[in-house]
Amino acid sequence: MTVHTEWVRFEHDGQEVSLYTARMENAQTPLPVVLVIQEIWGTDEHIQHVTRRFAEAGYLSVAPDLFHENGKRKSGLEAERIEAAKKFLDSIPHSAWFNNEEREVELAKLPEPTRTELSETLTALFGSISNGPVFVGILKATVEFLKSYEHSRGQHVASIGFCMGGALSAVLAGSHPDLAGAVVFYGRLSADYVANISCPVIGFFGEQDPGINGMIPDFAQAMQAAGKEFEYQMYKGASHAFFNDTRVSYNVDAARDAFAQSLEFFRMVLVQE
Repeated sequence: MTVHTEWVRFEHDGQEVSLYTARMENAQTPLPVVLVIQEIWGTDEHIQHVTRRFAEAGYLSVAPDLFHENGKRKSGLEAERIEAAKKFLDSIPHSAWFNNEEREVELAKLPEPTRTELSETLTALFGSISNGPVFVGILKATVEFLKSYEHSRGQHVASIGFCMGGALSAVLAGSHPDLAGAVVFYGRLSADYVANISCPVIGFFGEQDPGINGMIPDFAQAMQAAGKEFEYQMYKGASHAFFNDTRVSYNVDAARDAFAQSLEFFRMVLVQE
């Protein structure tokens, strides 16, 4: 069983967009598309592995590198710098991740130039969350590109995102009328874009993720009031990022079930007429 992978690039607003793509080598194309949207860590090996898993299920699977700019990764967001940031964050209390003062205390314990490099990367990573409109623009352009791409021409596109990407998957559902469906893994939800959602949305959340889960009721109520499809699963004992098998938060039971449900969702919205 051979998965063909390659990086494909196209122009959008004068910038180069870079897509990690995967499809079964012997699959006749064009194929329906699963658009995989990265976590805050970028289109790293984990996201690429997830992309290949959906290719193995019979789709063209595409993961845009949202940190790609002018032919390379944005400064401070290179793959090796992000990996170093992951290791640092795993070594400090979780409460310090998003608390600048606590994080600076931990960074001060490190020698130079490690301290400065980590500080630059962490600032870039956490600051990337505010780039939502730019990222949505890239995702919308990707959907448009896939309409004419030789391996997906004329096929449906559905999205799936994790953490930051989960939020972007939901926003994309309210931003692109041609999206066939959207899957949200522990992403922030808002009722603000419900009016423009025209496709089914499903979500998967960990019980021990109150900051994210507190946003679900308003979104669910708004979707129901608007007569739109939204279902979600809350996994007991699971925390944020339970699907990422490279992190200590990985929960195999929740991940297994959520993956199976995602595959069934994609079969319904991408394959069945």
